[in-house]
Order: sequence, then C-alpha cells, then structure tokens
Amino acid sequence: MTKRDLVVRISQETDLIQEQVLEVIQRTLDHISAAVAEGATVELRNFGVFEVKIRKARVGRNPNQPNRDVPIPARAVVKFKPGKEMREAVLRLTPKR
Repeated sequence: MTKRDLVVRISQETDLIQEQVLEVIQRTLDHISAAVAEGATVELRNFGVFEVKIRKARVGRNPNQPNRDVPIPARAVVKFKPGKEMREAVLRLTPKR
C-alpha cells in the first residue's frame, strides 16, 4: 500500500477531498519524522512505537576479500516495534505446517 492508496481509501470512507486527506497524512508523517530525528520516541497506541537506537560498532567482512576486516562504526537507526493488535494480525499470516 502506498501513501496514495491510503489517501484514496480514507477519502472514500470519509467523503473528504483527497487533497485534504493528503495534507493531514503528510503533516502527520512530517511530525513523526521530525520527532524521531530529534531522538524522541513516538508511540501510537494500537499501532506501534518508533524509537532511535544506537547500533554498536562492529567488524564486517568484505565477501570479495574475506581475509580483510572492515570496521563498521556505531550509528543511530530507527526501530519500529509493532503494537499488540498489529503483531497478532501479522502472526495469523504464518503458514501452517
């Protein structure tokens, strides 16, 4: 699903103009991005949590030169932890043996 698909679906369900829906969705995403970029945790109940984690520095390997170590520095990454409802819905997709 793309942002456009989301806008069309919400517009049809609410009878709002697509431009208005797009503006609300875009502002929501902008505020979430800005908060996470400042290092804040963004928690959306029944959806999930966005937070910044620091990945430790580590040593990697170049597959073309496996005998040579490549240092990978520590860096900040965004982690998403799905909410309970989303996690349970996704688990239902697990194929049965």
